[in-house]
Amino acid sequence: MARARAHVFVSGTVQGVAYRASTREAAHDRGVGGWVRNLQDGRVEAVFEGEEEDVEGMVEWCRTGSQAADVESVEHESEEPEGLDEFEVRR
Repeated sequence: MARARAHVFVSGTVQGVAYRASTREAAHDRGVGGWVRNLQDGRVEAVFEGEEEDVEGMVEWCRTGSQAADVESVEHESEEPEGLDEFEVRR
């Protein structure tokens, strides 16, 4: 299986709705590394690294997110993997 990396920006009601914590749990469940953080403009930014199908699964997961979230759009682009194995919530 090929390793992949996706850089994601999520817009909508995605701050203050447990989006980052839920993203961490979903990434952990799939064995995906990377990070997630809130941006000052109200979006959430995330990077996912792992097996290609697991990374694609996380990008799809972002379209719904946490139960309280109201996702309007998900923008993502592929990048070269950097070897991230752990997943963290950044401040």
